[in-house]
Amino acid sequence: MTQPVTRFCLVRHGETDWNREYRLQGHTDIPLNHAGLEQASQLAHAFRPDHAFQALYVSDLIRTRQTSAPLQTRLQLNAHYTPQLRERHMGALQGLTYAEAAEQIPDLYRRHQARDPDFDLEGGESLRRFRARILDGLASIAALHPGENVLIVTHGGVLDIVYRAATSKPLEEKRDFPIPNAALNWLDYQNGGWTLRRWADESHLSSALDEIQ
Repeated sequence: MTQPVTRFCLVRHGETDWNREYRLQGHTDIPLNHAGLEQASQLAHAFRPDHAFQALYVSDLIRTRQTSAPLQTRLQLNAHYTPQLRERHMGALQGLTYAEAAEQIPDLYRRHQARDPDFDLEGGESLRRFRARILDGLASIAALHPGENVLIVTHGGVLDIVYRAATSKPLEEKRDFPIPNAALNWLDYQNGGWTLRRWADESHLSSALDEIQ
């Protein structure tokens, strides 16, 4: 039986100081910086007040909660906060810059850069486990909103997973697509499959950093 399409707009949170430092955030609860707060405001004005979203789901970390606050006001939507939409837990890499990780824990850093899908980063999440968390969570949201429009505020790693699901790009392959802060990413979900409609729309922003890899 064909299920109704759920139309998603997924948004990465606004900029943080750790984004600018190329520091791996993971589950660390880092707030938006001044630029990120401005991006959140610009993001809200990308939509008309009467834009037809039926639901808003947000990662429960502070950087996504702050990004969603102007959206809640402009669109008159209550946010559903959930840890299932959090960034990947980065294990021993969490809190380090890429340069620090390469110097301090080079073997672990090399395995991270090789995108081994079963490596958990010494206490974090493997890519395979992370993918299952994200895709299961979004499928559950879609099941609650068949035929509706759903706005998601989440993280760069989450967007990486969904893009790969929609384009059949393997987890092991290096990323070759942008994931800017506070950009709009439109996808459809139906019968367990994803379709990419429009990606990395930054037309409402004055500037945005790409996700680090």
